[in-house]
Amino acid sequence: MELAIIGAGAAAVGLLDALDPAAATSVTVFDPAPEPWRGRPYQADLDSVLVNAPPAIMSIRFDDRDHYARWLDGGTVDYTDERLGHPIPPRAVYGGYLADTAEAALARFDRAEVIRTAVTAISLDERPTVHTADARLHTADRVVLCVGGGTPLDHYGLAGASGFVADPYPLERTLADVPPGRDVAVIGGGLTAVDIAVSLAARGHTGRITLASRSGTLPYVWQRPVETGVRHLTPDRLRSDGPTTLERLTALIRTELAEHGESLDDLAAWIAATARRRPAESLREQLGLVDDSHLGRRILQEAAHIAGPLAWRLLPAPDQERLRARHFRTITSLASPMVPRNAAVLLDLFDAGTLESPAGIEKIEAGDGGFRIIHGGGVRTADVVINAVNPPPHAIPRAAERLVSSLLGQGAAQHPDGGLVTDPGSGRIVVGGRPDPRLHVVGDLAGGGPFLVSGIPGVAAQAHRAARSVRR
Repeated sequence: MELAIIGAGAAAVGLLDALDPAAATSVTVFDPAPEPWRGRPYQADLDSVLVNAPPAIMSIRFDDRDHYARWLDGGTVDYTDERLGHPIPPRAVYGGYLADTAEAALARFDRAEVIRTAVTAISLDERPTVHTADARLHTADRVVLCVGGGTPLDHYGLAGASGFVADPYPLERTLADVPPGRDVAVIGGGLTAVDIAVSLAARGHTGRITLASRSGTLPYVWQRPVETGVRHLTPDRLRSDGPTTLERLTALIRTELAEHGESLDDLAAWIAATARRRPAESLREQLGLVDDSHLGRRILQEAAHIAGPLAWRLLPAPDQERLRARHFRTITSLASPMVPRNAAVLLDLFDAGTLESPAGIEKIEAGDGGFRIIHGGGVRTADVVINAVNPPPHAIPRAAERLVSSLLGQGAAQHPDGGLVTDPGSGRIVVGGRPDPRLHVVGDLAGGGPFLVSGIPGVAAQAHRAARSVRR
């Protein structure tokens, strides 16, 4: 079997690592990136741009949670976050892990090649034909799309305005042009906004930093990882106990917590109180809870990554909409916390009066020599505005639009929430109403998943399923 893989980011690395070399006579990977395997998030960048999770969460090998940790142990630098008790290296270091894993996986195949060009179309003949930007054709038996996520949205129409940064990464490049004394506004309050604020501080920035968002809140802070012993919030349990509804899911959470001597009502009350606190107060409290023995937040985080994608697909549409409309911010903040080292930097910035996080952002306007940020409490000004809005889940990357259009024109289905319709069990793309065994997706291009952008655990799980399906 000849296999073509479109894209050379983390999804492709997970797929290559999971593939059985006996299942493919040759593997060809297509990606124009100058540094393959790192994708958008893990390119060379400032040392202040950190991996946002402990090693067990970041293994690209689905059935080996210690794979990344063993790779880190082979290095000579200690990246331990003392509060977390685990190494949290710069994101570029993790990119090195992905590159090493990909190269080791490619070496297992008799024939393997990386072609540094973009794919513009796929023709679904008896054997799919891959069309590349240099007008060449490559046939294959199976094609797997690993094209990554979308691009950040420009919610306030600031593209082209002097001082506006539409896409912040790599911060090494985008922050180099920001004078240290200027006032900077960051659109958003998620992990990308945290990266920007921490990196500005690392560069000695002295101007005001404003994190401008609707909620005015920040992600939660990671607690020291411990074994949770989750029994009820698992994919197997969700499949075995009848229809999944929001009420049943809540009951499973309540049972899981009760078996650990904890209360969902108490946890929900704490979460609600946290949302009302000022960001600095919340950070101070959460840094004091990094070693707390209560497991509630840890259980919810683990369940969001392990059982969440399946639970979302099983929920009826009204329940999905209730979660999206009422709990989007809470779920994303709980599922993707910031590391304590970054939280400590933000708290120092708040205490120094350098950092602000106003709520109720309504509009950002570009004017002569700067920007006006209009929010619930008044108006702020800024010299530079950096977009930290995350790409929407299941968005089609700009670089893959022609490729996806070619598939849609041949009967592939686009999901109403974005991305392509796929068979959840195998990742096969639905063409003409049926899963096509020749075409697979690994990553956010698979539509129908939760509103969380796929993290490494989800990507590794998809890669594992796709590798099994390709072999079949």
